[in-house]
Amino acid sequence: MFDFLQLVNNENMKIYRRLRTWIMLAILLLLSLVIPLMTYVYGGGTSVSMWDILIVQSAIGIMLATVFAVVIAAETVAGEFSTGTIKLLMIRPWSRSKILLSKYVALLLFGLFFIAVTFAWSVLTSMLFFGYSNEALGTSGMNPLSYWIQYYLYEFVTLAITVTLAFLISTVFRSGGLAIGLSLFLLLGGGIVTGIIRMLDYAWVDYLLFANMALTDYLNSDVSTITGKPIGFTLAVLGGYYVAFLAITWWVFNKRDIA
Repeated sequence: MFDFLQLVNNENMKIYRRLRTWIMLAILLLLSLVIPLMTYVYGGGTSVSMWDILIVQSAIGIMLATVFAVVIAAETVAGEFSTGTIKLLMIRPWSRSKILLSKYVALLLFGLFFIAVTFAWSVLTSMLFFGYSNEALGTSGMNPLSYWIQYYLYEFVTLAITVTLAFLISTVFRSGGLAIGLSLFLLLGGGIVTGIIRMLDYAWVDYLLFANMALTDYLNSDVSTITGKPIGFTLAVLGGYYVAFLAITWWVFNKRDIA
């Protein structure tokens, strides 16, 4: 177990010792600060609710956090192959599965860190400019903090699925660019593709990955606005894709000739 934690720590150092990571974090924090600041100065001052600002901050912040996590995921394995450093890992007394799992765990921790920072910083800055409001949110009238914690948990699930796909593509094709491109297409264009296909009225559309990524729909409705299915169906579909992505990634990595 200690050896595995060392591997995870090693992967974390690869991520956080790079200037790029801290530039990403600075961009995230700066944008989350600019939104409430500009709204306060030009958009009506304290007459705006902090939760209204948080909607915009969260949408932009989570999208950026996901994009940044995808960039890290795309390079996690593909970068090791392109630079040849994967061979240095393979001569160590660790199994391939442990090496790959440590990379994946470090990747998820990176995504969780950015999501947590986005949430904390967005709440803090919106509250700083507009004060705390205890208005009920969602159709169930939830406490606002409970609502937003659940919102971010749902978004983290979406982030995890997206970066797992990027991790798979990075491992299978050893191409960081392809991993970033396809993953961002899923993130930004998947809903459009699903909407177009849905016009054909095929039942199998409900099982597409794109159609089941909007988990935050369930904060305001018992069924998805896209598929019309309950959350249990959506989580089952996402769980199936998630297991398939990981299984393919592990199988390819363990069978591939490193040389």
